[in-house]
Amino acid sequence: MSIPPPPGPPQPGGQHPQGPYQQPYGPGSPYRPWGQGYSPYNRPAPVNGPAIAALVLGFLCFLPGVGLVLGLVALAQIKRRAERGRGLAVGGIVMSSLGLALIILAFATGGVRDFREGLEKGARGTPGAGVTFSMVKGECYNAPNGSLGSDTYDWGKVPCDGVHQAEIFANFGLPEGDYPGDARVDKTAGDKCYALEGSYAMDTWAVPDDVDVYYVTPSRETWASGDREVVCMFGNVDEKATLTGTLRSDATTLSADQLAYLRADAVLYDALDSAPDTEYVEDDLPGHTKWAGRVTAALAEQTRALRAHAWRGDAQRAVAGRTAALDRAHEEWGKAATATDSDTFVTHYDRGSALLEGRAAVTARKALGLATTPPSRSGDGAEGGDAGSDGGKKV
Repeated sequence: MSIPPPPGPPQPGGQHPQGPYQQPYGPGSPYRPWGQGYSPYNRPAPVNGPAIAALVLGFLCFLPGVGLVLGLVALAQIKRRAERGRGLAVGGIVMSSLGLALIILAFATGGVRDFREGLEKGARGTPGAGVTFSMVKGECYNAPNGSLGSDTYDWGKVPCDGVHQAEIFANFGLPEGDYPGDARVDKTAGDKCYALEGSYAMDTWAVPDDVDVYYVTPSRETWASGDREVVCMFGNVDEKATLTGTLRSDATTLSADQLAYLRADAVLYDALDSAPDTEYVEDDLPGHTKWAGRVTAALAEQTRALRAHAWRGDAQRAVAGRTAALDRAHEEWGKAATATDSDTFVTHYDRGSALLEGRAAVTARKALGLATTPPSRSGDGAEGGDAGSDGGKKV
């Protein structure tokens, strides 16, 4: 700001003659003639702008580093320019320093990461979005209204040894890129969830007939926010019914003997699940004979694995009986693989199938402490149905 020049000395008879009460302006005078605040022509010194900004950023805890720098700059400017706002600058420095310390502490303790993850989960857990939240393999959940069709964001985790609606058996991510569409996402989820079912529930006999595979997928809306997770779960075919106890039977829960037996069994069941989709054998005899060939090869591999393992205690004799039955099944399936008509195929198929899950299998499983009730397999084999799954059901 500019300071107007002092007026000349008072003139005799002027409009404002100097009175006897006034002190002369001079070196010993207690008053400055034109100092700040004493002249009617002067304005108050302005408030320093960076000081104001420093205080605002300090109170809001927004960019505390910037607030701290502005406060220090403001102090230097105030001293140099004789401006006001020192208290504002000091307040901004103090508040910004506190905010900066809190941020450093949050990074050191993981608070920022937790906060970010909470925001992401909240965005993906919007009611009605039909998206996943933190549902982990091996956990069990109940839906609030008792239906698997509920939005997953409000499901409650419960112990698996009690009553529950769903048991999570796998999680996997979909590839990055543009949203592939509902149909593509559903097919990918169903196919892979079914393929992963056996790695969690290796003892297929222990899975009740009324249990099916369900899955939860990203929606178009949650895909845009980065959601790629598919959750695979077991649930009752009646969506309002429940499960009791865990279905998990894998390396985390099985003994070495149980694991060896079920791994050998899985080779056979993988081949059985590759049956043709045609309704009758005569509709695709070549397809059925090729299928029988795959089963024959699987039986050979299965019996080799069973004979190679050193079984303990009573299991050795029981598994030996099972292996002998599989040898006879191998012969029947081999004849089915070379059948030239559907009647011959069905005859050997029936004999071979009866040996797969008969008394010898039940005896071996009982000795190993595995489930002893064979699963129903309606609609497969000689009737030409698919021994596999329908690909699961979307929740």
